[in-house]
Amino acid sequence: MNPVAENFSRNLRSCRKRAKLTQEGLAFDAGLHRTEIGLLETGARVPRIDTLVKLASALAIPPGELLDGIEWQPPSLQRGSFDLEPPEGDA
Repeated sequence: MNPVAENFSRNLRSCRKRAKLTQEGLAFDAGLHRTEIGLLETGARVPRIDTLVKLASALAIPPGELLDGIEWQPPSLQRGSFDLEPPEGDA
């Protein structure tokens, strides 16, 4: 599973349970379909920014709480293929 989707799904499920909402209740409050909540909570889908804001609003939390533990690095930095040093002779 994608690490972003995995962390987001864990955060969403935890926040929903803390708010004592069912998937259906959260979906209703956020203006989404219940199956969307299920897909997000299983990591099958990651949310668009507007969906993130709707979920946070329905849960009465800052959007950043749903993003806890999510980090991103450009692929070139992950693979080490991007050289940050200028070529010799260039300064």
